Amino acid sequence: MQRTLKLFSAGLLAGLVAFTTGCGGDNKSRTAGTLVSISAQGEASQAPDTANLSTGVITEADSSNEAMRANAEQMDKLMKAIKKAGIDEKDVQTSGISLNPRYDYQTNREREIVGYQARNTVNITVRKLDELSKVIDALTADGANQLHGPSFSIAEPEPLLAEAREKALQQAQARAASYAESLGTKVRRIVSISEGNQGGMPRPMVRMEMAAAKDSASTPIAPGESSVSVNLELVFELEK
Repeated sequence: MQRTLKLFSAGLLAGLVAFTTGCGGDNKSRTAGTLVSISAQGEASQAPDTANLSTGVITEADSSNEAMRANAEQMDKLMKAIKKAGIDEKDVQTSGISLNPRYDYQTNREREIVGYQARNTVNITVRKLDELSKVIDALTADGANQLHGPSFSIAEPEPLLAEAREKALQQAQARAASYAESLGTKVRRIVSISEGNQGGMPRPMVRMEMAAAKDSASTPIAPGESSVSVNLELVFELEK
């Protein structure tokens, strides 16, 4: 019983010491100054290094079986062209296969099936932008009669995000200093930082549908620049 009381007394004493320590410290550290919340955004840009395309084959025939068979034959040629263009297998992914009837619509008559349309589409990633024009030309020359894109992106965006983050932080610090000067105070510290969503600026997708490849100059491509942005929410403490 005495051993239990001694342990209890020792535990209670340790708790009192911890409580006293937590309540100690100078008064300045426990008294918050004026808090100001600031939103800031930083943006950084660079030329993209990756392009994404959606390409495929549309075929039509009187019967569903014929439409699918014709599509498979043409799609096989397209897949071989994709491989020949140097696109890695991991950068090729089937995105959709469909078969739909075609109807003949006439006034005052029931619609009638007059044929079938088969469609097979794949998404591909091109990692050598200087070869993008040649890739597109090769696809259309070997059976592709549907093409969507390209959309451009940055394969490793983290260094660019770090640059945008630094710009946002500098912007927020400058604004906090401006508030402090106007109020006759100074910035003591940053109380908290939170980061919002960031991502690439949207780029429009160009859609092209071709009946056949044309004997002309190589398809012109203008990658431009891709941008990323970082949104920060910071709380600063101001003091006299």
